[in-house]
Amino acid sequence: MSPRSGTGSSTAARVIAVVADIMAFIIGLWILMYLLDANQANGLVEFVRDSARWLAGWSHDLFTFDEEWARVVAGYGLAAVVYLFIGHAVAGRVRRS
Repeated sequence: MSPRSGTGSSTAARVIAVVADIMAFIIGLWILMYLLDANQANGLVEFVRDSARWLAGWSHDLFTFDEEWARVVAGYGLAAVVYLFIGHAVAGRVRRS
């Protein structure tokens, strides 16, 4: 076995983990912007909102809390946690193979 064996799987695992982290970061950034009442007409805020909505499309409005902020935090937060958990679990599995 050469000293470089496993390097490819290590790199792939790192890429998977970084992609999961970026996805969760975008969603978390949108939650923060929403809670801080960021200007929705701003281009950056609009981009983050649209990206987060696309990433969390499966969990958006999943919960029916009376308060909208609670729905945003729970729905988008769930997506961020799932992406982190699954992304890092897959990265760990790739790294071990």
